[in-house]
Amino acid sequence: MTVIHNICVYCGSGLGRDPIFEETARALGSAMAKAGIGLVYGGGSTGLMGTVARAVLEGGGHVTGIIPGFLHSREIRFEGASEMIVTNDMHERKRLMFERADAFVALPGGVGTLEELVEQMTWAQLGQHDKPILIADIGHFWKPLLVLLAHMREAGFIREAMEVHYLVAERVGEIIPMLRQAVATKAERRGAVGA
Repeated sequence: MTVIHNICVYCGSGLGRDPIFEETARALGSAMAKAGIGLVYGGGSTGLMGTVARAVLEGGGHVTGIIPGFLHSREIRFEGASEMIVTNDMHERKRLMFERADAFVALPGGVGTLEELVEQMTWAQLGQHDKPILIADIGHFWKPLLVLLAHMREAGFIREAMEVHYLVAERVGEIIPMLRQAVATKAERRGAVGA
């Protein structure tokens, strides 16, 4: 893979207390549409989830929502999506989100967002994929997690041979360039190995 066609965005079904979170979700969605990058996400219409999806659509982009049947009422399925896939359970949802994405971005969110982010980090650590993972540390939202990851390294639980690779952006304008650079760098390394 040398081109990012779709980004899976993990984010909250709420807006959070800081208006910068909603502004960032809107700006990311607009930037993705402008760059011709589709959105893969959890399919909800509320909170940051709905904000990023609407921004992608308003910019003429493609939105793929993937939502388990039992969450229809809780997350209020986004009816405007270009494509909406209803799964039987969370496991199928996460598998399809993974398969359809070329990169992953975590905006601010709750326990579900954290769980999805950490799962992708774990899979990458175990060599199951090498798709870029980016933590959007908007307003230093993810700082406690970044501190915890550093603590895990210092304590010897994230070792050099099993490093967790991820990118960190503090501004929305950095997200797409950083992901594209990561993909280009991996393609160059593969080319060098194959030469």
